[in-house]
Amino acid sequence: MKKTFVLFLFILFKAGAQTSALSVADSLFALGNYTSAINAYAKEGGEKANFQIARAYNAIGNYDKSIAQYTAILDNNPSLELARFELGKLLLKTKNYLSAMEMFQVLTSSEQQNPEYFYYLGRTYESLDKADRANRAFKAAVEMDSAHLRSLYALGKYYVGQEIKDSALVYIDKGLRFYESDVAMINLKALAFFNNGQFQLAIPHFERLLELGEQKPFVYEKLAFSYFRNWEPEKALEAYHKLSGFPGKVAAAYIGLGDVFFEEKQLDSAQYYIERSIEERMATFPQEYADLGRIARLKGHTKKSMDYYVKAWKENKDNYYNYYQICILADEYYKDPKTSLNYYEKLLDMYPDIVPWLKERAQNRISEIKEEIHFAGN
Repeated sequence: MKKTFVLFLFILFKAGAQTSALSVADSLFALGNYTSAINAYAKEGGEKANFQIARAYNAIGNYDKSIAQYTAILDNNPSLELARFELGKLLLKTKNYLSAMEMFQVLTSSEQQNPEYFYYLGRTYESLDKADRANRAFKAAVEMDSAHLRSLYALGKYYVGQEIKDSALVYIDKGLRFYESDVAMINLKALAFFNNGQFQLAIPHFERLLELGEQKPFVYEKLAFSYFRNWEPEKALEAYHKLSGFPGKVAAAYIGLGDVFFEEKQLDSAQYYIERSIEERMATFPQEYADLGRIARLKGHTKKSMDYYVKAWKENKDNYYNYYQICILADEYYKDPKTSLNYYEKLLDMYPDIVPWLKERAQNRISEIKEEIHFAGN
């Protein structure tokens, strides 16, 4: 009896010591002292300790050891879904997509129908450029949980990217019904309208993003353009001025201001901001030079306009329209018909596949110039 009592006390003592040691390891883990926690768990052994070691290695960024630890756990207990789920997420994070897919396929085939499993399976398919399979997984997650925001967002984002507005809005609006201030969903809704050219409908959603503290350059840039296209020049100018306060967006803001002033027939201001946009960038500026060419022509500065169009054409010689503008301006500026003829003939020589209506105009003008030369010779 005495021996039995002593053995019982020993078992209690040992269990208490193990519990105390695990508590110390758990405390170290909770405080973020992961290396010490790993050492403490290693002394204890057992499934729980091994599980925590895998998590600790993940937390300190030693992903290879974490993956190896999770794999060992699953080798001993393949039915442990939580270990498989955490390993799947880690494999996805480390771009081991095929291995991650295997983990999530096992999980989604289990009796426990968990929308998170389908969401991460969808994420993995996305990473493998399998959009159809990804969307099926996201839709399965939504069927299980109609408020699964991340799956709703993933579907909305896909359809916005494909510019399929109506399908995008189905999922975006479902998400906003559950969380009306979700900035990611609001941004998607704004982009769905923006990409579809429905700028008036996009405006309130971009404005809402600003109200929610999303004072970001991409919001101001798209809102400014939406105002511009919705014939609200004052608001467009204000938004572009705010955009100019962001480093790296000054040139975009200036070209936007130039466009607004040009449409408002304020040619001096338009010219000023377009020239400033060129100064701000170290790149090619075919469109900016073409815009300056249009402004100079409207001001009656034919030679200056031609010079800008020459610059625009040199920046992008694939754009035959800019060279056609050079032909017209040369025709106006030079008094020698042979010089004008040379420009038009060069146009057709360089661009044999020019659009038919432009080709016809050039051919008609060539015929007229040749007649002028002929009669002048007589």
